[in-house]
This record gives sequence, C-alpha cells and structure tokens, in this order.
Amino acid sequence: MNNIFSNLSPVVKNLLIINIICFIGAVIFEPAGRWFGVYYPDSPFFKIWQPITYMFMHSTSSIGHIFFNMFALVMFGPIIERMFGSKRFLNYYLICALGALVLQYGVQAIEVKQITGSIRASTFLNFDFAQDRVSTSLQLSKEQFNTLISIYGTPMVGASGAIFGLLLAFAYLFPNMPLYFMFIPVPIKAKYFVGAYILIEVYLGFNNSGSSIAHLAHVGGALFGYLLIKTWKIKKGYH
Repeated sequence: MNNIFSNLSPVVKNLLIINIICFIGAVIFEPAGRWFGVYYPDSPFFKIWQPITYMFMHSTSSIGHIFFNMFALVMFGPIIERMFGSKRFLNYYLICALGALVLQYGVQAIEVKQITGSIRASTFLNFDFAQDRVSTSLQLSKEQFNTLISIYGTPMVGASGAIFGLLLAFAYLFPNMPLYFMFIPVPIKAKYFVGAYILIEVYLGFNNSGSSIAHLAHVGGALFGYLLIKTWKIKKGYH
C-alpha cells in the first residue's frame, strides 16, 4: 500500500485522500450527501458551496461509484499531472468538474422549461418539508411531475465529470497508447476506447432521461477538458 501511494503524484494523492475521507464521512453521516451534493440552482435544497463540494462526494449505495472513479484517477492522473504540472493539473481537474455541472444544469433547465414554460419551476412547486411532500399547481402528467421532482430533489454527486476530463486528456495526449482491459483479449488504442465511451454517454444521456446517472455531465467534463487543452496549446505526447 505504501508503495502505491509513493508512486502517486502530489495532487492525485491528495484528491484520492479527500475523496475517500468524504466517502467515509457520508457513510457515517447520511445527510452529508444532501448537504454537499449539488442541486439544481432553483431548488430549495441548493446551497452556494455545493458546486465545489459535489465533486468530492460519491453515492454510498454502491462502492462501485467511488471505486471506479478513484481507480481511473490513480491510473491516468499521475501521468497527466507530470505533463501538465501540479498547479495546472489541479485547475484542469476542477474546471472539468465544474464544466460537467454547467452542461448538466443546461440540460436540466431545458427539461424544466419544456414542462413548465420557465427554467424556474419553484413558483409552481410547493414543498411541504414537515410532511416530506411536494405538490404542484400545474396540470402535469405523472412522468412530467416525476421529472421535476428528480431535478429539484435529487443531488448530483461524484468526480465523474473530472474523471472524464482526465480520460479525454489521456486519449488526446497519448492517442495510440494501447490499453489492456480484463476480459478483452486484445489491446485497444486510447483514442478509440475513450471516443467510444464518450459516444455511449451521449447516447445514454439522450435516451435515459429517468436515469439517476448524469451521463451528459460526464460528456461536459470531457468537453471542457478538450477546450482547456486546446486553449493551453498542450502538445501530444505518445503518437
């Protein structure tokens, strides 16, 4: 274990520690996910600190959420940090996570407007916190009502947006680097693996509106990562 940590770059090591501490805290103190996950800005549950804290929180219902995110951070983060430098790498990580949130908010705003005619549906929703109940003054279908409740009452958590930014950076910097995966007998070039992964997320984002996974937020992390790399004029490494 000590050998694993000693091979990690400084920012990756600290991000890993922070995420694990936050996960343990959320397991012990269940309301942490609701306080530090991020809600739609018009939601009564939204707090000003959530756009930052959400990226360090993960679902406590399945350890797979944090495991796969942290596995990708450890696998791809150190080589990217050494190429970018620690300060730029941290900026890249944070901006990708915020970019994921920007795209997610945009998608949610469109959904809310399509249902209510406004991106602010709080004026049409009545939250009874004492009874843990929500009602609306609008005539909505059950599906529309459930969509609004999901947007306004379900927090987004996780480092996935930042992780997709790292995957994009790795595929851009080392497009022909062969990646080996369990159960796949042949190596796959980074550009094909990451490209296919992003396309799958785009498809799921537009075809799984009821999913609890913010697929388009993942795409937002990759998109902002690409824009940063082009803005910073980062050159490719492994061809």
